Order: sequence, then structure tokens, then C-alpha cells
Amino acid sequence: MPIQRLLILLTAVFLMPVSPARAELRVWTETATRRVLREEAPGSGLEVRIALARNEWRSFQILVRSDQPVKTLTVVPGDLVGPAGAKLTPSSARLFRQHQMHITVGTTRNDTFRPSWYPDGLVPFSHPLTGRPLPDATLAAVPFDLPADETHGFWVDLFAPPGTRPGVYRGVYGLEIGGGRAASIPVELTVWDFELPATPTMRTAFGAPDGRLKAWYAERAKAGREKMPDDWAAVENQCWRLLAEHRVNATPPGEITRPVRQRDGSWLIPSAQVDRLREFVDRWHVNAVAAPRPASVFADPEKDRAGIEAWLKCLDRAAKELDRPGVLFYIYLIDEPNDAEAYARVRSWGKTIRAAGTAVKVMVTEQTQTQDPAWGDLYGAVDVWCPLMPLFVPDSAAKRQALGESIWVYTALCQRTKTPWWHIDYPLLHYRVPAWIAWRYRIRGLLYWGGMSYWKQVDDPWNEPWTYGHGKEGARGRAYNGEGTLVYPASAAGYDGIAPSIRLKALRDAIEDYDYLALLEGLGRSNEARGLVEPLVESWFKWETDPTAYDRAREKLAALILNARTRP
Repeated sequence: MPIQRLLILLTAVFLMPVSPARAELRVWTETATRRVLREEAPGSGLEVRIALARNEWRSFQILVRSDQPVKTLTVVPGDLVGPAGAKLTPSSARLFRQHQMHITVGTTRNDTFRPSWYPDGLVPFSHPLTGRPLPDATLAAVPFDLPADETHGFWVDLFAPPGTRPGVYRGVYGLEIGGGRAASIPVELTVWDFELPATPTMRTAFGAPDGRLKAWYAERAKAGREKMPDDWAAVENQCWRLLAEHRVNATPPGEITRPVRQRDGSWLIPSAQVDRLREFVDRWHVNAVAAPRPASVFADPEKDRAGIEAWLKCLDRAAKELDRPGVLFYIYLIDEPNDAEAYARVRSWGKTIRAAGTAVKVMVTEQTQTQDPAWGDLYGAVDVWCPLMPLFVPDSAAKRQALGESIWVYTALCQRTKTPWWHIDYPLLHYRVPAWIAWRYRIRGLLYWGGMSYWKQVDDPWNEPWTYGHGKEGARGRAYNGEGTLVYPASAAGYDGIAPSIRLKALRDAIEDYDYLALLEGLGRSNEARGLVEPLVESWFKWETDPTAYDRAREKLAALILNARTRP
């Protein structure tokens, strides 16, 4: 049967009466980087058409709405069949139900906020490691009972493994009710003939969700509300795998990177630790490792200069033995130095570290221009500058880059400026835009606080959005919805570990976008890439707000990459 005729027949089920309740079930799909809120009316498209490179993830949403309740909805994936019978089977897909969170108080100073039920947490259909059903889930993904006059959604991740044959793959995903087919969703997936690198180009430092998760479990276990997992190694592996699949750096356990003092007073990272670090870096595709701060051992950078130099030489030897030149080792020296005393500490520690001639870089979350001239400056003490997004100044940053220093950026809490703040009640595109702005200004990394799992100010992260400022500590009375979080505790979903958010999916797409730009840059086509980037993003204050514009630009990037690879 010709594909055009098949699609016509399949699309005919878009409006389908569902017996016995005779409900009119509306089904449509969405591929753009946007949330679909509970009150939104049905869209008009059913067919899914997306494209990706090998070793890349892409997503689509299946949305449903009915004028009457519909029970036991589920999504059944199908094979996607491509050139010469090649298949992408459901085993390479991830399916989730979008959990909605009721937000009545908007993030402070978000003048675009409207109260609604916001989809964010993603409840997996099956265990992310074993693929087994999750019978003990409090938040079961499926079967799902759809209430009347509410829009709800399912999230589908598709992956083209390395080595996938390029070409067009087609298949059908089914929406079922009680085991019977209610709608068929035609899926067309184009696999481009190039591959994203196993290790992402953009560096990230988002902390360790597994570490905060352990503290969260311990606190709840102490109160008799949660049981500590029996196999914590399995929990860590689940967390690290989730990060790797979203191209975010996992944080190695602290004991791997910590120098060991020897009897003669010297320092050493034993080969066994280096071997563990190499295994960690390779398995989870890590490109940046935070080294321990020497201030955790030494009190005075001037008096302890010899000891600090020995400590740093130990780290250099370990980095050489690791033999992974693409891995950046850095010391996150001081967080947000905001007074003269803190500036003096950065100068003292930073200059001592840099004078040692170490390959380990000094990072500080501070802008490249001095906050207050009376404090002096930090030049000569910092290798990696990490300003808050709205405090990035292109001219000042360019001067530091010309000297061989690097720029990252970070976001934390919400300010008055219209930058792409990371909160649940802001547009989802806020998580994708930063990568495009970063590439424009040769910014090499993103930092985010909270370990992605800052849940300590709420009782139930799945249903309480106000994760920071809720009168318990800091920013009292100011609402920051989803602040410090990108994942959810998975115990409610029926397993030990973490579950992703829609925001994390958008961020993954951003990091993949950056890889496209880096690939094109590596092929000597930076000017062509810039011609696509500059019309979209002017600065951290001004960017294109139509999410489809980024997908169109991404397709053009892919075409340029393919063209550059076939031409000398």
C-alpha cells in the first residue's frame, strides 16, 4: 500500500468515537520544544515527522483530550522500518506519561505566568535499566484514566544508535484503550548520514543528583517515610545512565579523585583510583571533572604553597595517567564572590594554583568585569569564568578568551532581566536557547546548582513546584518553581533512582544542537553556522521565541554538515 494512502487511512482515526461511553477522543502530536497545558484545545496534526543524526535522541508528544472520561489509555510502540528492511525497534525508544503539576503561584517576577496544570515530571512506562513493568508505582504511567475535558500527554524518545543505516524509517505507534486500538500515529523518522560524538562538546557541571538523592532517602527513612534502597550501586548506575543519555556530565564519586597522603608527606592518586576514573569517564562520556579543592586540606595558600604544589602535581600525574586529553580538570574555587574579602580569597588561591603551572584550571562563578573597582580585579587568578547569564558582557569576555581563558555561564534564581531562566512556569524553550547563545559567543560550558535534585524545601517534589524560597531558607516568600531541579525522585514511579523532566529533555536537545554547531565548525564552516545562529539569538536578553525556528535551523545545520562531508 502506498505510504500516502496509508497515512490518509491512519489519519482518519484522529476524531474517533470511543465506545461504550461514546466519548469523542481527540488525538494529536507535537514535536516542537513547548509544553501543552491541561486546558489547551486539541491541535490539528497527527503524523510525526522528525529527523536526527546517529547517536542522537529526538522526541515527540502524543496528546489526548475527550469530552467524557476514557479509561485505561496506553501507547504501544511499533517498529520503524527503513532502507533495505533495517529496523529501529521499540527497544531503542523510551516512553513516558507526562505528570502534571498544579502551579498557582508563579515564579517571582514572571510576568507571563498563568495558573495552570504544567506537565513536567516524566513517569516511565517501564524500569529504565531492566525494562520490566513497575507494578508498585504510586504514579503509574499506564494504563491511564483520562478525565473529561482535560488535555494530557505521553512523551516518546527515539534513538538512532551508532551505526544505524541512514535513510527514512516509517512505522506506527498505537493509542489503545483496554487493549483495543483507538488511534494510530504515523511516525516518519529520518536518520541523517552523520553521527554525534559519544562525548558531548559542551561541558556541563550540574552537580550530583545521586548524592542529593541519598541524603533525601536518608532523611525520609529516618522519619519512617521511605526505605533506603538495598542496592545503592544500582541506584548510582541508574542516575549516571540517565545523565549520560541526556549528554550531561555525571560526577564521579569523591573517593576516586581525592589524593591520598603518603607517609613521606607527598600526595598520590593511586593507579587503582585512576583506573576507576577512566572507566567512569569512558562509560558515562564525561568531558569535565571537578577536582577536590585544595582548601579542603590546606588553610593558607601562601604558607602552604609547597604542599599545594605537591597536591596539584599529584592531580597532574593522575590526569596524564588517565590519558583522556579531552577531559577538563578544574577546581571550582569559590561560588559567587560578592565582596572585597571574597575577591581577595580568589586572588590568593587562584594565583597560587596558576603559579604552580598545573593543567588543572581554576573556575569561579563570576563575571569577567569587576563588580566593584574598590575590590580590585580577578585577572591572573581565573582560568574559567562562569558569569550569571545576564551578567555576561561580550566585549569583556572576548578579551579573556583572547588570553586563552574560557567562559561558561550559569543560571540561578530569577532576576528582573528577561534572560532564559530555568523554571517550570517559563516556556520550555528557555532550556534550549542557552546552547545557541553559548555557541555564538564561544561559551564552552553550562553550570547549574542543586545537583539537579534540590528537593529539601518540599515534601513531595512531584506535586509541589515551589522548590526554593518557600519560607524555609533563603529568598523567603519568593517563589522559584523547579529551582535547583531537573529530575524527580523515582520511588513514586516504582523504582529507586531518578526520573527525568520535560525540561531535561529540552536541555538534552540543546546540548545536541551545540554538537551540530561544533561539527560544522570542525568542518571549517563556522561562517555558515553563524549565518544560522545570529538571526535566532542576539544576546542573553533577545532571542527568537518561536520553537519551530530552532528545528528549521537545525535541519539546515544538518544539510550543511552533510554537504561539507561530501565536498573537499
